Amino acid sequence: MQVGEDGLQIIREIFDERIARQPVLLFLDSIAYNPQKVRDFPQVLRKLGRSADWRQMMKTYKIAVIPGDGTGPEVVREGLKVLEAVSGMFDFKTDLKIYDLGGERYLKTGEVLPDSVLQELRTFDSIFLGAVGHPDVKPGILEKGLLLKIRFDLEQYINLRPVKLYPGVNCPLKDKGPEDIDFVVVRENNEGLYVGEGEFINKGMPDEVAIQVSRNTRRGVERCLRYAFELTRRRNKKKQLTLCGKTNVLTYAFDLWERVFHEIGAGDYPDIKRDYAHVDATCMWMVKNPEWFDVIVTDNMFGDIITDLGAMIQGGMGIAAGGNIHPGGVSMFEPIGGSAPKYTGKGVINPLAAICAVGMLLDYLGEAQAAGAIEKSVMRVTAEKLKSLNAGKMGYSTSEVGDLVVEALRE
Repeated sequence: MQVGEDGLQIIREIFDERIARQPVLLFLDSIAYNPQKVRDFPQVLRKLGRSADWRQMMKTYKIAVIPGDGTGPEVVREGLKVLEAVSGMFDFKTDLKIYDLGGERYLKTGEVLPDSVLQELRTFDSIFLGAVGHPDVKPGILEKGLLLKIRFDLEQYINLRPVKLYPGVNCPLKDKGPEDIDFVVVRENNEGLYVGEGEFINKGMPDEVAIQVSRNTRRGVERCLRYAFELTRRRNKKKQLTLCGKTNVLTYAFDLWERVFHEIGAGDYPDIKRDYAHVDATCMWMVKNPEWFDVIVTDNMFGDIITDLGAMIQGGMGIAAGGNIHPGGVSMFEPIGGSAPKYTGKGVINPLAAICAVGMLLDYLGEAQAAGAIEKSVMRVTAEKLKSLNAGKMGYSTSEVGDLVVEALRE
């Protein structure tokens, strides 16, 4: 259907130039062959733009927000600021619900994650988490009772950690730039040493023994490996998947990992080059030759360790975001830097990791263009605005950095 200049002008006035350049919305196709309706098109658009119907037809995503502890609420606030801006640009809405889970709630009520709240979380499209960790709460209570419980109970079996050096960011590795550091770590997120199985024998005695179980199932290992193979294929860069393990010592767990790795790789992913490295060698090559990597897949414990190293080589915790993924289910996205209590309330913490987590969240929900726009805006801010990624040294406050990203989005 051809729309006259009057009609296009109304589209521009009601919506924006980007929509005006797109094909006419499908729900208006019915007027294409009705001359009277075509003549009335500008009036139809005016009525449409003034009504609530247009907004109701837009996609709406239900997102649970857990600001958490320490600087978590501050960085989440900036993440939501960017989310609001980008949703208006890419024609979707968000339905947010804030949960006061974390250290303060635990100190007041003794509750970490009530079953009723856990059931509510299952009904959301995604979860945006700030930080977990309170100086007045014994280590492990919040981490196990909140973070790990959500990961395990919602079966978020993939921990996804992009390791990418952005322009303008200082890298601690000599002579390495953005072209050298761009890989992804896929960490198994529901098994291994983190299942919490074990026992003490003769506790408190001179011959005490502590046993910690690393549980690895064929189902858990295979689904993690398949996710990693699929991701490697979608990235379509080096098309190389590296298994990180310790086959020479962990002769049961990594015998399973390695067998399944080669079995499904040879059978279902012949286009993906398979590589193996011990975890200690992986750490060494991440420092010496990070450009060798495309996608790394590993178990829960090794993944926890090498992703923190990855955060350092990409510029620090202020830029590192991660996702706890249940493919097709409720996933959770977060900055990985922790609650940083010494900076709480000072307005100096770097919010870019939280903003990048919002980008990952949107990409997971299928809003790839919005996610890409956020990443480009963050890259522009790191390249052109910030003096440093370190807290208190950015040259801007926390809220000002969020404003800079929003400004870059709109330019």
